[in-house]
Amino acid sequence: MRNFSAYSARRKSWRKFVNICMLTFSGIATGIVVAPLLWILGYVFSQGWPAINLQFFTELPTPVGVPGGGIANALVGSLMTVGLGLLIAAPIGILAGLYAAAHPESILGLIVRFGTDVISGVPSIVMGIFAYTIIVLPQKHFSAFSGGVVLAFIMLPIIVRTTEEMLKLVPATLREASVALGAAEWKTAFSVILPTAFNGVLTGLMLAIARAAGEAAPMLFTAFGNPFMNMDFNQPAATLPHMIFVYAISPYDDWHAKAWATALVLIVLVLVLNILARLFTWWRARNLGNVS
Repeated sequence: MRNFSAYSARRKSWRKFVNICMLTFSGIATGIVVAPLLWILGYVFSQGWPAINLQFFTELPTPVGVPGGGIANALVGSLMTVGLGLLIAAPIGILAGLYAAAHPESILGLIVRFGTDVISGVPSIVMGIFAYTIIVLPQKHFSAFSGGVVLAFIMLPIIVRTTEEMLKLVPATLREASVALGAAEWKTAFSVILPTAFNGVLTGLMLAIARAAGEAAPMLFTAFGNPFMNMDFNQPAATLPHMIFVYAISPYDDWHAKAWATALVLIVLVLVLNILARLFTWWRARNLGNVS
């Protein structure tokens, strides 16, 4: 009995030692992952914050040598292109994800899954060239519309796969109960399955927006940039990533500072979008909990 107690004590000590070691290694790995992110955020903040002021958000860019100026046109252009891309990609992506989740072994479901995997692996600059060929060349001019279309191609695979994976997490009993009550398959999908996975689908939409908002290469072939304020989808438009590219490759220190400031604005916008999505899902889950 005494030997058994000693053996149990040694086993307990060994488990504690292994637990401490694994927790330490996990903490170190987490720090290695988070450290570059914090380093990048800190460096962008330190470089971009001195150029941030109210005029930076409300004024148009100024020529070289003229002090001041801002990115109002790029903010509007990014809102136009990303908004149009989301308007195109969201309904198509959600519907495709619904079908792929409901019929995973069907021929069309396999095609949807394979197609989204292939599209997600295509470089964004290739998508920009594709949009340039099918939209810009026939129109014979650059436009915000072509920028929105190429961003829709970039958003689409993210929305499809995220929607599919979130819908797979919904218990099958909910679908079976709805069908047993006489609801059609489409009504079950839109009234039961999709609302249950709404939080995950919304997160996928936010991820798609964050991915598309930072793309500069496709904008070189589509929206192209515009130093003036433009709200016409049929005309070229400035975007935040394109403006960062133009300012960063210039030989002027003032434009370099504006490039860092624009990068800071873009990072903050993406961060705010993700925070708002989290807050909305928390608020919705809390309200649903109160109702139940």
